[in-house]
Amino acid sequence: MANVRFGRGAILLLGTVYFAVPLAASVYFSIDSPHGLDFHAYTALLQAPGFLTSLQLSMELALVTVAALLLLLVPAMIAVKLGAPRLAPVVEVVCSLPLVVPVVALTTGIIGVLRWGPDYLHDTPFFQTIVAIQDPDFPVVLVIAYVLMALPFAYRAIDGGLRGVDVKTLVEAARSCGASWPRAVLSVVVPNLRTALLNASVITVALVLGEFTTASILGFAPFSVWINSNGKSDGQMSVAVSILSLLIVWIVLLLMSAVGRERHSRTAARS
Repeated sequence: MANVRFGRGAILLLGTVYFAVPLAASVYFSIDSPHGLDFHAYTALLQAPGFLTSLQLSMELALVTVAALLLLLVPAMIAVKLGAPRLAPVVEVVCSLPLVVPVVALTTGIIGVLRWGPDYLHDTPFFQTIVAIQDPDFPVVLVIAYVLMALPFAYRAIDGGLRGVDVKTLVEAARSCGASWPRAVLSVVVPNLRTALLNASVITVALVLGEFTTASILGFAPFSVWINSNGKSDGQMSVAVSILSLLIVWIVLLLMSAVGRERHSRTAARS
């Protein structure tokens, strides 16, 4: 038993050193100067034009992507679990398909559709839809792309939660108490999937905040693209941009985890 604990501690220590030393060296490089420690790279970065706008856009994209993904996946997976378990492999294959499609290929396909729309839909109401989803203030086309990218990971997280819950028994018990189908699902099944939904949300937020290729090729400027375009002026600012982006992503994910745990604790205390 002592050997197992020692091995775990050694692995944890090695992992900490592996990640902490490069980060610490990067932070020191970003604040080092001939006159001592200087945080000019960070202050200049925070005051740079477009910083708050791009960060706000990425946060909005992340929230809408999470909402769209959960509204798409959760009802479909619960319905398959309850009424059509034979379709589960089909749903799994469909949700896993984005894994085999490179991001550049997916983006190229989106560009082809966006170019095809004005040529063939200019006399139809759908033309305005093509234009509206490319609004730079909130590009819905990026939400569509992010939903597809995050689909396999969110599916795995939710599927793991569903495998640990006896959905049929819970729904039948709620129905026997007089609850309707929607109330049985929302009041009984969904609360038991809280951890799985939180995991899916965290993965999706991390993907959206860090995704660069699609947004850059399509010509939009969320936080990841802004970081790339504003981190080329000097070496210290480039490192400061990377450190700041990591810090923001960590803070967002930690807040999401903390909120999820707090709600779980309150629910457990009430029950």
